[in-house]
Amino acid sequence: MNPAVQGILTIVLGVGGCIAYFFFSNQLLDKVIFPPRGPNAGRNINRANLVRPWLFLFPAIFALSIYLAYPVVATLWLSVTDRDAGGAFVGGANYSQMLAEPKFWEALRNNFLWLLVVPGLSTAFGLLAAQLTDRIAWGSIAKSMIFMPMAISFVGASVIWKLIYDTRPAGQDQIGVLNAIWVWFGGEPQTWLTLIPWNNFLLMIVLVWIQTGFAMVILSAALRGIPEETIEAAVLDGANPFQIFFKIKVPQIMGTIVVVWTTITLVVLKVFDIVLAMTNGQWNTQVLANYMYDKLFRSFDWGVGSASAMVIMLLVLPILIWNVHNARKEMR
Repeated sequence: MNPAVQGILTIVLGVGGCIAYFFFSNQLLDKVIFPPRGPNAGRNINRANLVRPWLFLFPAIFALSIYLAYPVVATLWLSVTDRDAGGAFVGGANYSQMLAEPKFWEALRNNFLWLLVVPGLSTAFGLLAAQLTDRIAWGSIAKSMIFMPMAISFVGASVIWKLIYDTRPAGQDQIGVLNAIWVWFGGEPQTWLTLIPWNNFLLMIVLVWIQTGFAMVILSAALRGIPEETIEAAVLDGANPFQIFFKIKVPQIMGTIVVVWTTITLVVLKVFDIVLAMTNGQWNTQVLANYMYDKLFRSFDWGVGSASAMVIMLLVLPILIWNVHNARKEMR
């Protein structure tokens, strides 16, 4: 089927299906299950109103159960069974095998290194960009340029940066920007992505480049929400721009900074595309998601691959719970 026709049919069927579901489910609720007539009319109306929100929530709950809850349960089961032995229960054997592999510890170590560098740098650069672009006449243009990487897929960004790190033999024209600058200063061409441990930081630059735009947009909105009275009071008290920024503005948007930092942290814990496209986990650049991919779809070791997936979920879960807790606390 033509992709355009397929897309149109998907939209029509999806929207039409939603409208039909809500219309007929409400008709069934109001006309058949709890009809508003007879001696119990008032009670039936109240019961229908109690059930109605669940009619609207049901499609989302059903979809989440299929695409989120079921995969978690299935992955947990795969992590404690041996698929090659007909799904026999093996307990923690897959986890023991995973913990015995140096590649797993390399991936875990690199993930923690990414966690230390990327969220902090992305948030800091985003905050700096938000502050500076609000103070210049062409700030909206600058924001658009900084945010532009967010519109690029991780694989697309990886291809761009792989070209920046590209290496040609000595004596040839260097098409990689980094090597061109390096050679211009008198150095020899370097295969940057094989330089341990610096290659990990070169990969991190790609994600920082992408996420800075996200951090900038959120933090710029937070900065504009700061009451002008507090800034004017600080100016009257003789505070300089640095004191106003660090002692007046930053404390007032600290909640937003934490949300941005934790959101980028979740992205870092699941980082996969950049490593796969640029190094494929070679030269000590392995991360947990890439390790899981190797086990599941290259080695076909479903037990260890599922065990590594559960490790990623366990690392992500506390941050998700913390974010939900903070969101609820702010809503009170």
